[in-house]
Amino acid sequence: MAAPNRLAREKSPYLLSHARNPVDWYPWGPEAFAAARERNVPLFVSIGYSACHWCHVMERECFEDAAVARLMNEHLVAVKVDREELPAVDHLFMAYCQGMTGSGGWPLTVVLTPAGKPFFAGTYFPKESGFGRPGMMELTPLLDRLWREEREKVLATAEELERALAAQVRPQAAALPVREVADEVQGELVRLYDSRWGGFGKAPKFPTVPWLFFLLRYAERHGGDGRARVMVEETLRAMRLGGIFDQLGWGFHRYSTDAGWLVPHFEKMLYDQALLALAYTEAFRLWGDAAFRGVAGEIFAYVLRELRAPDGGFAAAEDADSEGEEGRYYLWSVDEVTALLGPAAAEELASAFHMETNGNFTSEVGERSDRNILHRLSPLAIGAGDFTLSAGGLPASLEASRVALLAARGKRVRPHRDDKVLADWNGLMIAALAKAAVVFGELSFAREAAGAAEFVLTKLRDAQGNLLHRYRDGEAAFPAVVDDYADLAWGCLELHGATREQRWLGEARGLVDAMLTHFDDGAGGLFFSAPDPLLPLRQVIATDAALPAGAAVAAEVLLRLGSVTGEARYGERARELVRALGGDLERAPLGCCQLLSAAMLIGEEPA
Repeated sequence: MAAPNRLAREKSPYLLSHARNPVDWYPWGPEAFAAARERNVPLFVSIGYSACHWCHVMERECFEDAAVARLMNEHLVAVKVDREELPAVDHLFMAYCQGMTGSGGWPLTVVLTPAGKPFFAGTYFPKESGFGRPGMMELTPLLDRLWREEREKVLATAEELERALAAQVRPQAAALPVREVADEVQGELVRLYDSRWGGFGKAPKFPTVPWLFFLLRYAERHGGDGRARVMVEETLRAMRLGGIFDQLGWGFHRYSTDAGWLVPHFEKMLYDQALLALAYTEAFRLWGDAAFRGVAGEIFAYVLRELRAPDGGFAAAEDADSEGEEGRYYLWSVDEVTALLGPAAAEELASAFHMETNGNFTSEVGERSDRNILHRLSPLAIGAGDFTLSAGGLPASLEASRVALLAARGKRVRPHRDDKVLADWNGLMIAALAKAAVVFGELSFAREAAGAAEFVLTKLRDAQGNLLHRYRDGEAAFPAVVDDYADLAWGCLELHGATREQRWLGEARGLVDAMLTHFDDGAGGLFFSAPDPLLPLRQVIATDAALPAGAAVAAEVLLRLGSVTGEARYGERARELVRALGGDLERAPLGCCQLLSAAMLIGEEPA
């Protein structure tokens, strides 16, 4: 094993997992850029996160390999970034990658000039070239040759890329007919809707919660022919019954690799739990289906059991892999279940959870396993239009088998837990718990939300009292981004609604006022992050990703804060913000559903 590199001094579990790679990694920061300038070589920036399966694959194939490391150390300055610690770095370089290649993902690979300007980008690269994808053994010398022999061309490319992206990072202001845009988006979601499996589009299939939030608001505000409600209800039911949901320990995996919600990427992210709990809670509030209340309760049970961080707040994620294999922790063979439960109970469970003797799990690379992903989504039932989800949970005998399997699974090698506490993700979970406390009448959820809020608001601060983004192992670090302020303010507003304690309203007001001070772009919008001398551009982001755009959340928080406090300035700033981001909403309304949801709410307020 190689001696520790510079990452050994970091707090991020993702960076620490690379601390004994033979690659001479630097963390993101001035030291890496100074080394690149001194050596006159490009920076190789590799961005990933702890729960990312393909990040682990690239590490095993490339960064742990002595031959690859030797080439990288000779020709490049290698920089490792935890995307969850430095979202501004990730967002900007992902935009570069998508602009250069038309796609993106993690691990994200970006190569920069010593001045910090990207000229090459991609995602996962194997050690050796194959299947149309260059390998690191060929790519690294190529990058070195381009920099030494075609530098003027490389620099010209970097400047051209920066100009192209600079034209996109600041949305144009526009005032839109909100009802017409909402009708258009609802119609587009109807066209994308998968009436067989629920959800939208084909494989891979994501929950895409901002679309569900929009449809929930659309169904409540406009109703129409009821299609918005049908799409939400069927999708929420199908996801809970599918393999994307952990049928034993509960909680959602990140996304499904297939259209039928069967084979997930097995990582579990805190933000998915928070956003989906909010969606199930809101669906229950609107339509009173007790099954949705039950799913939200299962999500909270998982989070409170498994994602409590050691010092307080909620941990970021659990990995997909254990013992070097994706999903190993969650899979079961029929023989294993029979040995544990006995033939009769095993047969009942295998039937209820669609287990096959030869397994139903096939990995992304096509490897068939004799193990099964437990799921309850029957292809025949869905083909007949039946998305049945019982409000009462499992029958007693199946529930006993579930508990027995869960206990047995707990003795396996667990996936690694990334226990860092992120302000924005905790803000979303605080909002989910506090909202559920009101909707379900469960005061214990409000107490859990208040405890997490107390921790984040106390511990994630710098010496001047400014909010910080990440806490781990006694250290708070990294300037907060707009999502941190907006999502945490959302959580505090929900806490105020649940407890009627003025303290939480005051905290929401303080966060919003600081957000408006730190991120005002001078044109009515909000920058995503504080100025960073190492980044070539500063973004204003209106489009949603896995999380709703923070600026869009901010618009709704501003409106609600104005309503609660009676201060008109907040509502005026909300309308100004929506207008400032309106160009993006006009250009790509489906990608800006959180902003559209805020615009729908603002449209009902007096001007």
